[in-house]
Amino acid sequence: MTTERSLLQKIREKELEINIQVDEGRREAEEIIAQARRDADAILKNAETDAKAGAQDITRREMETVTREIEALRSSGAGEIKTLKEKGERNLPKAVEKITKVVALE
Repeated sequence: MTTERSLLQKIREKELEINIQVDEGRREAEEIIAQARRDADAILKNAETDAKAGAQDITRREMETVTREIEALRSSGAGEIKTLKEKGERNLPKAVEKITKVVALE
C-alpha cells in the first residue's frame, strides 16, 4: 500500500508540476497576445497618421496645381480681352463710317 501511495503522490506531484507549467504557458501566451494587440494598435495609429499626412500633402500639391492653372487662365483671359479690345478699337472708325452712311441715306 505504501508503494501505491507513493506512486499516487508522484502522479499528483507531476500533475501539479504540469498544471503550473500550463498556467505559466497560459500567462505567457496572454502576455504575448496583449503585446501583439498593443503593437497592432500602434501600427494602426501610425498608419492613420501617415495616411492623414499623405492626404494633406496630396491635397496641398493639388491645390497648388489648381491655383497655377487658375492664374494661367486669368492671364490668358486678360490677354484675350486686351486683344479683342484692341481689335474692336481698330474697327471702330470703319463701323462709325458705315453706320453714318446708313443713317445719312435714310
